[in-house]
Amino acid sequence: MLFTTGAFLFLYLPATVAGFFIAARLTGRAAAAAWLALASVYFYGYWLPKYTLLLLASVAVNYAFGGFILKSQSGTRRAWLIAAVATNLVLLAYFKYANFLLQTANAVVGTHFALLPIILPLGISFFTFTQIAYLADVHAGKVEERNPIHYLLFVTYFPHLIAGPVLHHAEMMPQFKKAENYLPRLENFAVGLAFLVVGLIKKVIIADSVAPVANNAFDGNVGLRMSAGHAWVGVLAYAYQIYFDFSGYSDMAVGLSLLVGVRLPYNFNSPYKARSIIDFWRRWHITLSRFLRDYLYFALGGNRKGRFRRHLNLLATMLLGGLWHGASWTFVIWGGLHGIFLALNHAWRFVSERFGYRVAAFKGSVSSAAAEALAAALTMFCVLVAWVFFRAKTIGGALNMLGAMFSRSPSAHMAAGDWSVVPWLVALGLLVFLFPNSQSLIDGRLREQVGRLQKWVLLDVFLAFLVGIEIVAIVLCALIAARRNSTEFIYFNF
Repeated sequence: MLFTTGAFLFLYLPATVAGFFIAARLTGRAAAAAWLALASVYFYGYWLPKYTLLLLASVAVNYAFGGFILKSQSGTRRAWLIAAVATNLVLLAYFKYANFLLQTANAVVGTHFALLPIILPLGISFFTFTQIAYLADVHAGKVEERNPIHYLLFVTYFPHLIAGPVLHHAEMMPQFKKAENYLPRLENFAVGLAFLVVGLIKKVIIADSVAPVANNAFDGNVGLRMSAGHAWVGVLAYAYQIYFDFSGYSDMAVGLSLLVGVRLPYNFNSPYKARSIIDFWRRWHITLSRFLRDYLYFALGGNRKGRFRRHLNLLATMLLGGLWHGASWTFVIWGGLHGIFLALNHAWRFVSERFGYRVAAFKGSVSSAAAEALAAALTMFCVLVAWVFFRAKTIGGALNMLGAMFSRSPSAHMAAGDWSVVPWLVALGLLVFLFPNSQSLIDGRLREQVGRLQKWVLLDVFLAFLVGIEIVAIVLCALIAARRNSTEFIYFNF
């Protein structure tokens, strides 16, 4: 069930939210939490009911493992943690990587293994990583609550289940216990629906409109020669498609969760405004970056064993992060490129600080502005080059696209899209680089205005009027999505 469909927006969502608050009022908070958990399980099962059992089995097994870790003595706690993490990784490896390994063996060794009839369960990477983080937190003594209903809700919570964010147990459980979150608040509806509207606009009107240009460049012109201009149009179209697609989903997740009073962590913070690859990964898929840092990079030793080892740890972390996105060597190369970029970024910082070439020393000068502009341009260039491997279906396709991007041949076949899309891409660039992001506009300025109006009797009238406008905008976006046959979110595939 897509967030952009009428079935979700006008049937599932109102029934889920209304049922939550009615259950809380009539039968108590435990029943309301159970209702929300069951509604979330139904949301997942709507796609392929048989995999609902897989999700529930994963939840039950990991909850049990958490109990074993919590109750065991110090000598066996680590053994239980290793067994629990291994169980999760084996499950993930089977569904996501079994055929990838068979294909690799067939290509490299020359074997003829038949591929398995596996359908990748939606969101398996997200609910697996969420639970691995929970198990690690149990082992570290950070888990204080073991309410089984809340744990089921924590894992299956429908705003984040399919495409993130990757949640920490500690940031969700206290919210499930707050009595105030079980009471409907008009301000939460107004702010939550504002996030939902902005997310729908990003997905339905922007991302889906540039998707055909990117698809034509990467899928429709395989084997054809393109001019450099048309190749860059295709790559930029995909860069904006994935930006607004993922940003739109992240906004929708935050907004949907606010309707029931729960705040999800922001997962997206204007990553194309980054001045370095380090900064990019603090802004793009923030919760995945946090997971990789806390549970993989630090586990490998982080920066505690010297600069060379630090760079190796970065590279290993990003290689695995790339593989997490998909069972393909193109994703591995994408992750490897970002690992190399991060290592070079850290090396440059060390050299610049060692020899005194600090941009901070030139703050307020022309040199500082030029240096920041150059850093932003270089960062964006690296991100675009890496996106080619992320989007291409094969390594050969990625190399062909890169060859076209840096080709000087005027006779190359121009088939990547109509040049009329260029003004649209320029407009999107201005929107991305010059305008504030949704959390600044909604959670910042809108809440600030609400705070100012709290002294006035007409605050509820203003909020109700705002909710009415938002509902009209949601209806319009849903109609556009239905007419365009809106596609699923890109991160649903991971």
